Amino acid sequence: MSYQPPFTISDTVLDLVSQISEQIGTLSTWKTTTLTPKLRKINRIKTLVGTLQIEGNTLTQEKVTALLDGKRVLGDKDEIQEAKGAIVAYKHLENYTYIALDDLLLAHKRLTQNLLKTTGMFRNVNVAVGSHIAPPHTQISPLMHQLFEWLGETKLHPLIVSSIFHYEFEFIHPFEDGNGRVGRLWQTLILYQWKEIFAYLPLESIIKEKQQAYYEAIEASTELGESTPFIVFMLESILETITSTPQVTPQVTPQDERLQKVLAFCEVPRSRKEIQAYIGMKDRKHFKEVVLDVLLADGLLEMTLPDKPQSPKQKYITIGN
Repeated sequence: MSYQPPFTISDTVLDLVSQISEQIGTLSTWKTTTLTPKLRKINRIKTLVGTLQIEGNTLTQEKVTALLDGKRVLGDKDEIQEAKGAIVAYKHLENYTYIALDDLLLAHKRLTQNLLKTTGMFRNVNVAVGSHIAPPHTQISPLMHQLFEWLGETKLHPLIVSSIFHYEFEFIHPFEDGNGRVGRLWQTLILYQWKEIFAYLPLESIIKEKQQAYYEAIEASTELGESTPFIVFMLESILETITSTPQVTPQVTPQDERLQKVLAFCEVPRSRKEIQAYIGMKDRKHFKEVVLDVLLADGLLEMTLPDKPQSPKQKYITIGN
């Protein structure tokens, strides 16, 4: 290989890789046991919302869910188009080959369709991102070909490779817009082609929660002249994603007695507060994630005011009643 991205395999990096690998090892049967279609959908929605909101998109989880279901949504037309593009790009995640530059260009085209004149093409202007002056546009093609050559030949662990690629990609900043979304998508793709469960773990959602630290890790790596700080940040985020995603454990299944109680209770319309009180759950966020979102995504429960998901008059009813 003629090009080697600068980085250091520190003890911290090795320890994080070991911890993540151990966690993944305990989930070897996860996809065939606890990963039901509704859980895939919930985590995919969290991924989409996370990667969009990092870039300033204000669409809520409810609106992205509606778009994913093919429903009409009101809002800023560019934000809606961004969401539609992300839905299409992630829908094809399993069809991309991560060492194929043409696939990355295709992913960018899907992400930015109807938003950019240069969709699916490298930028033809020079740009600065904060204090970082990106490489001249005349250097993008050779730099990207070098990066993909390294990607196709490196023998490093996929956890490290995906993080290095993500940083190097953001450093090059090859597109006029959509670089963050493509970089996060491609890291997820590299991880998915190592272990399939990464297609359904909402890594982007965790990054959104640590957005400032995400940008600081990129800046720290740029100042240092190597991607090590960013590698550590991403590995910590991956580990947090695995250990904090409720659906990774079998605690929520279609047979869960708690869910059955909710369905019986909602044979007549009930408010969120009424349902939460009925089953004795105090944490609103946890209730939403493991009960309400599950039943809505599985098509067992529906809103009485679907066009106004945040309405204080919103109630929920079991479908078929």
